[in-house]
Amino acid sequence: MGEAGGTVGSGGRAWRGDDGDESDDGTIALSSLSSIGRSTEADKVPLLQVAISPANTRSDNVSPNTPPKSEPVTWLSLPHKPQLLILAFCRLSEPLSNTCLLSYLYFLIRSLQPPTSTDAQISRQAGLLVSLFAIAQFLTSMLWGRLADTWGRKPVIVVGLCLSIMSNLGFGFGRSIGAVMAWRLVAGVGNGNIGVMRTMTAEIVREKKYQSRAFLLLPLVFNSGVIAGLAFGGWLADPVTNLPAVFGPEGCLNLAHDPEGVAWMRKFPFALPTMFNAWVLGMSLLLAVCGLKETLPGKAEQRDYGIVVGRTVLRLVKRAWVRGGVAKGYIMVGADGDDDEGDISEKGLYHDRSPGPPPAKRAPPPPFWSIWNRDILYTLLSFALLPLHNSAFMQIFPVFLSTPRAPDNHPAFIFFNGGLGLPSSTVGTWLAVFGASGIFLQLLIYPRMQARIGTLWSYRIALAIFPAVYIFAPYLSLFPDHGIFRWFAISLVLFLHVMSRTFAIPSSVILLTNIAPSPSTLGTIHGAGNMLASLSRAIGPAAGGWVFGWGMDKGVVGVVWWTYLAMIAGLAAVWSWQLKEGKGAFGSGEENGRGGVSRTESREMVSVEESNEKGGGAVVDGEELEKMRELRRPRKNS
Repeated sequence: MGEAGGTVGSGGRAWRGDDGDESDDGTIALSSLSSIGRSTEADKVPLLQVAISPANTRSDNVSPNTPPKSEPVTWLSLPHKPQLLILAFCRLSEPLSNTCLLSYLYFLIRSLQPPTSTDAQISRQAGLLVSLFAIAQFLTSMLWGRLADTWGRKPVIVVGLCLSIMSNLGFGFGRSIGAVMAWRLVAGVGNGNIGVMRTMTAEIVREKKYQSRAFLLLPLVFNSGVIAGLAFGGWLADPVTNLPAVFGPEGCLNLAHDPEGVAWMRKFPFALPTMFNAWVLGMSLLLAVCGLKETLPGKAEQRDYGIVVGRTVLRLVKRAWVRGGVAKGYIMVGADGDDDEGDISEKGLYHDRSPGPPPAKRAPPPPFWSIWNRDILYTLLSFALLPLHNSAFMQIFPVFLSTPRAPDNHPAFIFFNGGLGLPSSTVGTWLAVFGASGIFLQLLIYPRMQARIGTLWSYRIALAIFPAVYIFAPYLSLFPDHGIFRWFAISLVLFLHVMSRTFAIPSSVILLTNIAPSPSTLGTIHGAGNMLASLSRAIGPAAGGWVFGWGMDKGVVGVVWWTYLAMIAGLAAVWSWQLKEGKGAFGSGEENGRGGVSRTESREMVSVEESNEKGGGAVVDGEELEKMRELRRPRKNS
């Protein structure tokens, strides 16, 4: 391999995670893994020499054994931001499909049930309707994961978006309890691919130092979708009543001048919010087809005609824009239709457009039963306990806020009943406003907290807050209708729950990702996690709705909060102490013990031109490179 300070092969190339500067002796380190796929003149001429000895890349007054200080990770430093953004838009499917109806769920079921139905019966029907979505997810999650490991990630996501659009439209125009339940099942099938999206995130961003932010994007968009779904669901439901200036008797869109308002909206009062959902998901589908790149090894190198169409349309738009600019005396710089980033390719995310050997054949995934070990099973169980109570809260709390107050209610320690009697627009607004606080926490607070105390400790602290929230929540019905104290108490419950959810969900996804033994098992493990989480989301609302209705019948509204939600949340908090944090499926480099924040390069790859007859590229991963460096470090005389 040569002496210390020598080069790796002749004409070898190196990629380093965060360092792209020239070293003191003039050798060059390319800037990142995103350089793979860039076609430059320098790539075509094999004249680059890379010194791997620490002595050649550090100044003389720095100890060779001192690890380089890693650059601070910011949102702007995330790799492959366009791909993450498209994937984030695709993530809108579940919150829009699943949470939009929560603002008007009580009123929807009442409109489909006989007038003699009681609040307890409506609560049970609401729990069943919410659970059907998760039941379908549970039954299809593992199938989506295996299909994604075989056919590719992108086809699974595109098919799921198509099913989500269909189910939203069908649900909005359903006029019987059986019809809306059937469309909820279709929506659950279409959203059984959430684990595939998490797998794509792990494959797009492989360095652990970026994970706290990369894995926040999907929960961030989920929170945004929850906010939009709850807000627009509350505002757009029954538009003749809630938006009389637009759809009422004197509304500007009441073109037929119907004295009771727009006729079809009176017949389908809950269709407008689902039509809004379908429109947003249609935009996500268009982005996925024309912009999302395959990440499955072996499939990523294949030609993607959706990307070809997307690039062609973008090039035509650029040319039209340039012509308009030239006519006005302006010229757009770089508007020749070429991509700004070298990884933009119709042949996958990591495709290299420079000539070279054909890609290696993708190794088949390991046998299904050989994947599971103690750490994976413990993490999966914790992953399932979180939605078991969180999904129940998401269904019970809006119904609790909408349930009329008990006329004979009186302050008592346990024996009190009723809800708060709020209208759907108020419920949607409050849930949306405090959902927005989750975005602030995700963007500014969680990454710093995760970097300081680690993923596992962030997870444990968040889980410890849930039981206190559930114990206090039913006492909201004892506050008087008027006055600031009731609104302050509602704010406290919502903020603490949103904060706990914001910290717990991304932490659970990171823990599940890092416990995977290899990249080829990510799809299966996330599929299993999504399957169990879907089962929890099926059991949680159904069981919670039944217990909530039973408590209402017995005159104790707090039963579901104290005997179901608080107990399960407490069990989840205790179980989190059984978990361990893995090193990641793609390798972690040297860690500082705080949630995988890397002190050195998280992933370092050197491609060395072999001198044998194959002429291919030999890949040396970070662990082997460290061994090579160790051989070159000066050793003290014993």
